[in-house]
Amino acid sequence: MRFVAPSRDFLAETLLAAGPDAPTLCEGWDTRHLLAHLHLRETSPRRALGLAVKAFAPATGRAVSELAATLDGDAYRSLVEEFRAGPGRLSPWRVPQLAELGNLAEFFVHAEDIRRAGDRWAPRTLDADYAEALWTDLIRRAALLYRGVDLGIVLVRPNGPRHVARRAPDSVAILGDPGELMMHAYGRASHALVSFEGRPDAIALLRSAALGV
Repeated sequence: MRFVAPSRDFLAETLLAAGPDAPTLCEGWDTRHLLAHLHLRETSPRRALGLAVKAFAPATGRAVSELAATLDGDAYRSLVEEFRAGPGRLSPWRVPQLAELGNLAEFFVHAEDIRRAGDRWAPRTLDADYAEALWTDLIRRAALLYRGVDLGIVLVRPNGPRHVARRAPDSVAILGDPGELMMHAYGRASHALVSFEGRPDAIALLRSAALGV
């Protein structure tokens, strides 16, 4: 839980600073929709079921839209503070192992979804231990995130560590800091500061692939 609590707080501060109508990198969502998503994910497993099961995605989408429509002014700020306070006493998200597994990437990526949606943004300077935690989280699920790519994928950090996410005759190496690699893997490729090494046609195929969960 070392990094989940400060990541939650940073995301809450980012939501407050942006206000309810700011754009995000999540297609069709502004910040009020993103906040509604975060709230339902933690408080209403039934209505959030579409996050994991495609058949329920339309119902979850409606629930997000309905809640987002109510989030103006004080209601938005109040729900941000409720999110900042963390899940309720009986929520499974209070289990430290589940929170670390499920929220580390979620909170980092969504904070960047807000920060990077504007015309001017710069990458955050991350604490070294936090960057290591993001890297560990990323390599744990990299094969899933790149499952839609018919290529070998090698994730490479500037300081040397690398991870083979997928094996195939044709491979592309993706180079970047852990946070940037995470943004790329979660489908934010056009807003991730990464570079590529590989055959031009393989890189082109990667650029056109659907990534993320």
